[in-house]
Amino acid sequence: MDIQTILDTTLPGLGYELVDFELTAQGTLRVFIDTEGGITVEDCANVSNHLSRVFMVENVDYKNLEISSPGLDRPLKKASDFVRFSGSLVKIKTRLPIDGQKNFIGKIDAFDENTQIITLAFDGKAVQIELSNVDKARIKPEFKF
Repeated sequence: MDIQTILDTTLPGLGYELVDFELTAQGTLRVFIDTEGGITVEDCANVSNHLSRVFMVENVDYKNLEISSPGLDRPLKKASDFVRFSGSLVKIKTRLPIDGQKNFIGKIDAFDENTQIITLAFDGKAVQIELSNVDKARIKPEFKF
């Protein structure tokens, strides 16, 4: 089994969503998890303990295991992310330009699950971005004082 498959099958059973993971050249395996209510230190410890045992059984080679929340600027990767964070301020970089532009900051106005199109509202206008054209997308934290 590869790491992606192990995480995709293990984490939902524990009540967590896999946001992303990376394996560094130095052998550190970083796993970013989330839930609707956020992530606590105890969540990270529980997942770390469980995954350590699973990885040992599955013979996954790594030196260090780090479990973390995705942070305030959480990446958006899956269609369900754009549905969940509808109305949120996001920063999107596209693979191909749309009207000569590749970088957008705006609020997710809508996400059509059938066509996989994100409608992003910014500067008093809206743009439609196909999910397949998204290179990177992240929540842009808003701080109100």
